[in-house]
Amino acid sequence: MTLIKSISGIRGTIGGKTADNLTPIDAVKFAAAYGTFILERNNLDAESSSAQEKKVKVVIGRDARISGKMISSLVANTLVGLGIDVIDLGLSTTPTVEVAVPLEKAQGGIILTASHNPKQWNALKLLNEKGEFLNGAEGEIILAKAEADDFNFAEVDDLGSYSKDKSYLQKHIQEVLNLELVDVEAIKNANFKVVVDGVNSTGGIFIPALLKELHVECVELYCEPNGEFPHNPEPLKEHLTDISELVVKEKADLGIVVDPDVDRLALISEDGSMFGEEYTLVACADYVLGRLGGGNTVSNLSSSRALRDVTEKHGGTYTASAVGEVNVVIKMKETNTVIGGEGNGGIIYPASHYGRDSLVGVALFLSHLANQKMSCKELRDSYPSYFMSKNKIQLTPQINVDEVLETMASKYKNENVNIIDGVKIDFADEWVHLRKSNTEPIIRIYTESNSQENADNLAKRFIKEIEDVIA
Repeated sequence: MTLIKSISGIRGTIGGKTADNLTPIDAVKFAAAYGTFILERNNLDAESSSAQEKKVKVVIGRDARISGKMISSLVANTLVGLGIDVIDLGLSTTPTVEVAVPLEKAQGGIILTASHNPKQWNALKLLNEKGEFLNGAEGEIILAKAEADDFNFAEVDDLGSYSKDKSYLQKHIQEVLNLELVDVEAIKNANFKVVVDGVNSTGGIFIPALLKELHVECVELYCEPNGEFPHNPEPLKEHLTDISELVVKEKADLGIVVDPDVDRLALISEDGSMFGEEYTLVACADYVLGRLGGGNTVSNLSSSRALRDVTEKHGGTYTASAVGEVNVVIKMKETNTVIGGEGNGGIIYPASHYGRDSLVGVALFLSHLANQKMSCKELRDSYPSYFMSKNKIQLTPQINVDEVLETMASKYKNENVNIIDGVKIDFADEWVHLRKSNTEPIIRIYTESNSQENADNLAKRFIKEIEDVIA
């Protein structure tokens, strides 16, 4: 069982011993550190005489994990105890909380979700006043506060308030429908039939509700938000056999799969084949760049070369960032990017907000598909064919990951090597990216080549080389 503290938040497995797992005490401590940081950021603390004059607000929301209600209650009451007003969206999505923070003029936000991790995990993901993830320096401050128990709680007359707001399902959907490039009329006229796998989390609420507004027929699969994930919640091919079969059986135009907090979007073509997580962003970028007459894009180092190809086709410039949503967003702002994201199916569309948003991704993709007047499989076949293999090696405390990665970088020093985030080695027709995960005790090994066999073989080769280094 594991507790992972990082600049992006705290993530761990429920139960066990304090400081080894995500126990109630750990949730309270980390929420207190975040709340104290937000108060100080706004020149307030729990004992400040001006605290009542300028109340700090924080928006919270959670996915449907079994532990979600417990963790949410602990976090909400900790913030109230610091003198912070809490607006609780209840069952929500990561992008919905991101949208709500600026609309509520709040000073921060917390999403209670462990994203694609299995049901025994949960996490606190932390936002600033813009509804964007905190940067590295801010995360370090919070980690230090938690470690030092550096917080003061409010006296009884200065406690914060707690309120629920269930309006953001419709508010978020309306925000998506209002986007200029979302072609509601074209989608309506296309008469799409779609199968949705909501992995029994909040995607099972939000995605069907959006499709209803877009006049799309929706067949629901695993859309009951009870937190009992029917398969591994990471939307990878090997986990999606049920929806692939149902798409074919229902004669649907496509399948839509989201992870538990609805910031990753994977698509299934009408023949049951994977459109590919990597190509979600590629297709949406193709649509946006085509409508805008060009523009720049950004994705992380582990993402497909296909986005670069599509961007250059439209006369734009592609830039790679370090892995992590905050790093992608920073690079997007630096390069005035019109659309970007991550190859794991994360769409970041600045015309909406700077966060991965599957609702925005669904609306843009359906707009593209409706205007192209072709099938999902035909659209996928229109893009450059790259094939990826995503693997991982489990870590033990004895393994010095930095030394392993340094050894690999040195071994391939005569190739095109990038070390801004782990080690990425670019060969002429393929690449491999090796990095330590921020969210799990693993080394991730991503490869891409001109065939699936070559991508898999490249991955196997590097797994063997890494295992030899470790041994």
